Amino acid sequence: MASTSTSSIQNSFKYDVFLSFRGEDTRKNFVDHLYHALKDKGIYTYKDDEKIHKGKRISDDLIKSIEESKFYVIVFSKNYASSSWCLEELVKIMECHKMPGHTAYPVFYDVEPTEVRNQRGSVRKAFFKNKKKEAAEKWKGALKEAADLAGWELKNTQDGHEAKFIKKIVQEISLELCSINFGFDEKLVGMETRVKDVVSSLEVGIDEVRMIGIKGMGGAGKTTTARAVFDYVSIDFEAKSFVGNVREVSKASRSGLKNLQEQVLSDLLNEQVTLKNVDDGKNMMKKRMCGKKVLLVLDDVDHIEQLEALAGEPKWFKPGSRILITTRDEQVLVAHRVHLIRDINLLSDKEAICLFSRYAFGRELPSQGYEELSEKVVSYASGLPLTIKVLGSFLCGKDRVEWVDATQRLEKIPLKETMEKLELSYIGLEDDYKEIFLDIACILKGEPREYAIKVLECCGFHARNGLKVLEQRSLITISEDDVLGMHDHIEEMGKNIVRRSHPDEPNKHSRLWINEEIEDILANDMGTKATRCLKLNKSRGNARIVMKGLGKMKKLRYLEVNFAYYDLVSDAECLDDTSQYLANSLKYLKCSDYPFLYLPKTFQGNNLVGLDMKYSRMVQLWEEGEKKVLKKLKLISLSRSNLTTFHFGMTPNLEALSLECSYNLVELCMPCQKLNYLDISHSKLRTFDLGLTPNLETLILKNSANLVELCMPVSCQKLKHIDINSSKLITFDLGLTPNLETLSLLNCTHFVKLQVSVACPNLKFLDLRKSRLRSLDLELIPNLEKLYLEDCDDFVELHVSVACPNLKFLDLRKSSLRSLDLEMIPNLEKLYLAECHELVKINASVGCLNKVGYLNLLGCLRFTVFEFRSRWEQLVNCTSGTLHLAGVFLDLCPLQPNSNLSNSRFRSYYEEYLPSSVGNIEKLISFGLCACTNLKKIPDIICSLQCLKKLTLDGEIPEFPKDLGQLECLEELHLSSTEIKHLPDSICMLKRLKSLKVNNGDHLEKLECLEDLCSLYSTKIKHLPDSICMLKKHLKSLEVNHGDLLEKLPEDLGQLECLEELHLSSTEIKHLPDSSCMLKKQISRSQSW
Repeated sequence: MASTSTSSIQNSFKYDVFLSFRGEDTRKNFVDHLYHALKDKGIYTYKDDEKIHKGKRISDDLIKSIEESKFYVIVFSKNYASSSWCLEELVKIMECHKMPGHTAYPVFYDVEPTEVRNQRGSVRKAFFKNKKKEAAEKWKGALKEAADLAGWELKNTQDGHEAKFIKKIVQEISLELCSINFGFDEKLVGMETRVKDVVSSLEVGIDEVRMIGIKGMGGAGKTTTARAVFDYVSIDFEAKSFVGNVREVSKASRSGLKNLQEQVLSDLLNEQVTLKNVDDGKNMMKKRMCGKKVLLVLDDVDHIEQLEALAGEPKWFKPGSRILITTRDEQVLVAHRVHLIRDINLLSDKEAICLFSRYAFGRELPSQGYEELSEKVVSYASGLPLTIKVLGSFLCGKDRVEWVDATQRLEKIPLKETMEKLELSYIGLEDDYKEIFLDIACILKGEPREYAIKVLECCGFHARNGLKVLEQRSLITISEDDVLGMHDHIEEMGKNIVRRSHPDEPNKHSRLWINEEIEDILANDMGTKATRCLKLNKSRGNARIVMKGLGKMKKLRYLEVNFAYYDLVSDAECLDDTSQYLANSLKYLKCSDYPFLYLPKTFQGNNLVGLDMKYSRMVQLWEEGEKKVLKKLKLISLSRSNLTTFHFGMTPNLEALSLECSYNLVELCMPCQKLNYLDISHSKLRTFDLGLTPNLETLILKNSANLVELCMPVSCQKLKHIDINSSKLITFDLGLTPNLETLSLLNCTHFVKLQVSVACPNLKFLDLRKSRLRSLDLELIPNLEKLYLEDCDDFVELHVSVACPNLKFLDLRKSSLRSLDLEMIPNLEKLYLAECHELVKINASVGCLNKVGYLNLLGCLRFTVFEFRSRWEQLVNCTSGTLHLAGVFLDLCPLQPNSNLSNSRFRSYYEEYLPSSVGNIEKLISFGLCACTNLKKIPDIICSLQCLKKLTLDGEIPEFPKDLGQLECLEELHLSSTEIKHLPDSICMLKRLKSLKVNNGDHLEKLECLEDLCSLYSTKIKHLPDSICMLKKHLKSLEVNHGDLLEKLPEDLGQLECLEELHLSSTEIKHLPDSSCMLKKQISRSQSW
């Protein structure tokens, strides 16, 4: 009689494992333990329990069981080969093993593989009584085949411990079954990748307790993913429990959490557990869970209390255990110190179409004629699996007319099932966070995060915490460029919450954002106190209608109106004072192209915190004679207004003011004690006194062409940023500004002196481009990171007396600098010195520029062009350099103009792929600085460059460096000169050379020893040296052009076994050497003779 373990198994096989063994040897010990270990793992195993087999042939049932098994575990023991039944069983197993889908594993219990393979030792003795039988040879073959398979040998595994040995066998079979038996429902599109990503995060093999979180919006597939992961890895754990709907169950009754604890304990302990209360459950879990390696999934958690009750601490569990938690609220995971949190990815367009098609059409692609409609539905779903499945199921079997009707309905009425699922995240929010969420859904989606924070804070909300909570609950997203986003369905859900109480009466909605509805309400004077926020993107009516229509909206806190461009000025001017209305409840007012000269007389602004009126016609806040004080106003932006003066007395608590591009501004009536941000760019101000704004942090005076004086007090402790470009300042004293971080005096063409009397330890950015500055001392600004001095024609000295370890960017282009000391700037990354024509000295010892990634010396020193780039960060496994150096003769030396010797300059392009510079760049600079002499060759300093793999040298020079052989890494060498007669002998030392090109070698008369040759241009060469044939392992291409005198090729040319291309141009060659027929590769030949 056969006994079997129970589990779920793939349909193609009845059994996971078939055990083949000799009963008298192992039935009651090893095999019995192995069988039960497999059974405990849920592995469906066949074990023949018959003690005595009558007859000589195995039964048909047994043959069928072998055929219906996936894996075979053959336990070879001393007497296995004595049983013809076992041997027949083995023959059948080996037949099946050769068929797709079956695998056999030998277990060498108390025999060795060689004994089974060759029937030696105890196996020979056991087989003796069967050796004369008709099937003996067949059995021998089966024994040998089985012994040759990969399996397990007790003696050499786990030090011979049977229990550990069995555990290893079961583990390995479990893993095999995981990868083979685990299949995804065909409707779970895209699930395989997502599941495997989570599985890799679990790192099941690591012997520690690990908690992993999966977060995402409702309907995104968190539960589906967690269930699939659970099914995928559960076989590797001693106990498992999947706890679904934690949020719902825990809140359904007072005993909800206790019930969940009972479920977990009952599942993991495999016994019915009853608890008195939650504390009792915690104590039992602490005591009982630490002895088992468990897999626990807690699905849809929404409160820390639930995790504290069900998986309080890692030490509750045995090492190797894994706890997987799904939630909509990331903060729950953060508060519980979950090791890793993974976002659930929504479906791609391709996946979405596939999933929808499977539900709607029962196939992977839409049916013909439904492609466009399917794309419309999928576009509406925006990658949300729940919506896709619901709509796919709903539209299945419907005709085109019904499809069109359904898609049109979705444009007006959101899908109820999706909305209910998503709204659960909203319901759990605190009241003020609900308000923030609705503001974003209706008004602020798509705005920069900092702007949204500013608006929400002006409206009285704690915005930073609020946005974080919403992001953690997957209700909003924040893009890489810091913009607020929201899934289309969540936005739709938020707007639906606002509309659903009065679906046909928008004037009773708390937020208005649809232009047509707003214009209708304003035109018909239907406003109500219900409206809190209004955003009119582009007013199509005139200003008179807008301003009158706002009269009944007494509770507005946020108003945004974008008037038509200056609207109708005549209407604006004819509007009487009482017809203009803005609610006194307003906290944030934003208008563009505001057509009026002043704020309305009826507007008190008692609650106004933020005022944003860009592109307005305003000339003052209030009409002449009015002096309303806006005590709560903190933020004002009146950019591009017509203001001529601004009086801070009306805004005593103002913190930020932008009057950018207010071209008529001539006066600021100070002081303002709380101001920390001021932008008065493009104004007509002539002077500005920083002493009247003691708390100022940022001052922007860009393009203030009339500014001649900036008065600095003794101390500006809070000042961090100053931008005064394009002004008429002549001098500027930084005074005591210990927190100053950036200073820009760009394009101040009259500026001659920057006075730094006291240390500025935080100054990181300094821009003095296009000034008339002559010198700069960095002693008191040692932490500078970027320094711009481009186009400072008078600049002659940069004094670096102390280390500047943070200076990474230095731009001195087109200055009159004569010398530059880089010794004290060890971390420089980019250096611009192009067109510093006076520069004759750079002090940079080897290693000084080891972090420079870009250097430009165009027009400096001896270089007409010099450009250096480093690519180390991109290619960390590569160490090489590339140099192209071209010499040009000049009539006058740039460094020694009085010299009578012939002179030259060079064009240099150098790139390196090195982890740190080996001094090459400093050597090239040194080469550029060396005094001009009668150059008959390129200086030998080139030969000291390390890690150089590619070198190009060209110019009107008759001799190249003799020591080129020192470039031991060189792989490509390109030489070009019309004057050269001989190649350096040392080229033969270049063991790694793969390519040699000699161009324009019209005077080249002979070639000596070569390691490689790729192409050659010369009219003087008569024969190629026999040494070329030494390149038989490397040379792939041989090209000789313009070889007018070339008469003979090497006789052993056929030894070039790697040669693929042979190009010859000569009228003197009569035939190829006989050995050329030995060339093994198919050669592309080109000849002219």
